[in-house]
Amino acid sequence: MDLQLDQLRALDAAITEGTFEAAARRLLITPSAISQRIKALEDAAGRILVQRTKPVRPTESGMAVLRLARQIALLAGDTARELGDPEQPASRLVPVPIAVNADSLETWVMPALSRVAPGISFDIHREDEDHTTELLRDGTVMAAITTTAQPVQGCKVTRLGDMRYRAMATPDFARAWFGAGAEGYAHAPVVMFDRKDDLQDRQIRRRTKKPVDPPRHYVPSSAGFGAAVRLGLGWGMLPDLQTEQDRDTGRLVSIDGDAYIDRPLYWQQWRLDSPALSGVAAAIATAAAEALR
Repeated sequence: MDLQLDQLRALDAAITEGTFEAAARRLLITPSAISQRIKALEDAAGRILVQRTKPVRPTESGMAVLRLARQIALLAGDTARELGDPEQPASRLVPVPIAVNADSLETWVMPALSRVAPGISFDIHREDEDHTTELLRDGTVMAAITTTAQPVQGCKVTRLGDMRYRAMATPDFARAWFGAGAEGYAHAPVVMFDRKDDLQDRQIRRRTKKPVDPPRHYVPSSAGFGAAVRLGLGWGMLPDLQTEQDRDTGRLVSIDGDAYIDRPLYWQQWRLDSPALSGVAAAIATAAAEALR
């Protein structure tokens, strides 16, 4: 296949931005030029690469070509930095899209990324740590924080450590619902991050040993989740990194004594010899060693 760089950039921009119009603004060309370049790329590949919907989505074949486009963009950016191109504009920073779970993003990841050397732009995708590998597989991100130790094809894995969670509630809530112990799990309102979040259900199964279906609040924000528990809407599994002060002051208490659940976290990234990606990985590993168990 004769794949041209401008065609690959058009594909990347269209899928990243969601529309041909937004891709055109990013690349400083016309929407018609975006369409023509993607059509030429599809002709060269011999298959449809893009579903022309809103937002634009890659086909299965398009995902494979998208990974190639982003790998080339990463390596081209690395080369430009190595050559010290004085005309490299801010809009041409080396792009590094990564997937991060909400609790890590809220606590230790942003300080880690602030330590990365200048010249990199981050496109952070927030996703549950059990599902971030899906974004690696389809080429949406180059790296991810995940609970999956098995490497995605074309990726390498580094263990970061464990994030520790405890079942927390306000003292008043704990007294009202858990005075009789584990029986409270069947009826006490519970705060869930979203419908992918199974951490609270793991705690319920561990303590009740039987199916129960308590009332549920869904709060898809790490800060909002913690606020809901602190306001007494329900109990929830909160990371120790977010509750140290609450536990010291007695604002929150564990409803399960000293018990906890550790979630192992791993860093998965593309197998590329990229200084930009290596710099991000090093910053993440250093911060994880300081923050995780």
